[in-house]
Amino acid sequence: MRIKTVDAWWVRIPIEASRQHSSDFGRLTTFDSAILRIETDDGLVGWGEGKNAAGSAGTYGTLVHMLNHEVGPKLIGRDPSDISAIWEMLYNGVRHETAARTGHSMPELSRRGLSVAAISAVDIALWDILGKSLGVPVWKLLGGRKAERLPAYASGGWEDVDKIGDQLQSYIAAGGFGAVKMRVGAMDGAPHVSAARVRAARKSLGAAVELMVDAHGTYTVADAKRFIQLVGDCDLAWFEEPVVADDKPGMAEVRAAGNVPIAAGESEATRFAFRDLAMLRSVDIFQPDPAFCGGITEAMRIAALASAFNLRFAPHLWAGAPCFFSGLHVCAASPASFVVEYSLGANPMIHDLVEETVSVKEGMIEIPEKPGLGFTINERILEAHAQRH
Repeated sequence: MRIKTVDAWWVRIPIEASRQHSSDFGRLTTFDSAILRIETDDGLVGWGEGKNAAGSAGTYGTLVHMLNHEVGPKLIGRDPSDISAIWEMLYNGVRHETAARTGHSMPELSRRGLSVAAISAVDIALWDILGKSLGVPVWKLLGGRKAERLPAYASGGWEDVDKIGDQLQSYIAAGGFGAVKMRVGAMDGAPHVSAARVRAARKSLGAAVELMVDAHGTYTVADAKRFIQLVGDCDLAWFEEPVVADDKPGMAEVRAAGNVPIAAGESEATRFAFRDLAMLRSVDIFQPDPAFCGGITEAMRIAALASAFNLRFAPHLWAGAPCFFSGLHVCAASPASFVVEYSLGANPMIHDLVEETVSVKEGMIEIPEKPGLGFTINERILEAHAQRH
């Protein structure tokens, strides 16, 4: 079995006006991602995804061009089951043979960001192919699953102080969620405005529902600490990305300032960044995004780091179908995982792009049983919204 073709597209699916929402990065009018298709010489197809933005908050032309014209040609003729070897070849660049021979990573300029996003897309697609070639779901290849269903939390929460309670209650009604997440930070302008929204949410939800908050890294260290003090009586399950990911010591300072668990990682690429988060005692919960951190291969390494440092693992899954399904398989196999992110914002990149119905019942989501990642691409939707670069 050899890789025959590699094709990537910028897929941009419109969100109907009535379901759009505004956050600190603007109004989401489309859901965008780089979707990758790898086909083998015996007809197997694997689907991957690479990300460099959230929703419609960025463009994908450069990443898609990179996949089609720089990364893809390197894969033609390779055995798709050599997943780790291909990962290291793409990561170590021109020194990949030396890296393989000497047993350690070699330097490659400018490989974080788009380069690792491209590796992520390839890696996810290769795991999909491997599972399909063997007739088993990916989680079985990762060591098995710990449960047939895992707890999910409803991710959303943009309304103002008067409506946030009703919005979060609507999430609970939709899927029986026992945990919900809301947005805070720059979108509110000041910590006391966010704190008022959080207090309103807690009052509406009562004590039994877990409540998380996500600042998208938009606070200063001082304002994040101030926010923690203002919501000290709200029993938050976690405070996500309190400050920009580049300031890991600042995040550690925020963590030390209160008793709210800190979660972060959606902006981090590779296990090396998560090692630093652990060593600096910056976080309690790792949140890698499989479509940005390095794919399934790297997400499993990061999950192992979480377990080694006695931290927890809850990947960022505000994504398209290949990334989301990858997260399900990794969570099923990781001993450090405990909850799955489920977007309650409009997400046609999951719900329209695949033939399967992806839903949460009684607060739980099923782990796929089908071979590979376990989804079927809706070719009609792909053709209608895909652009090749």
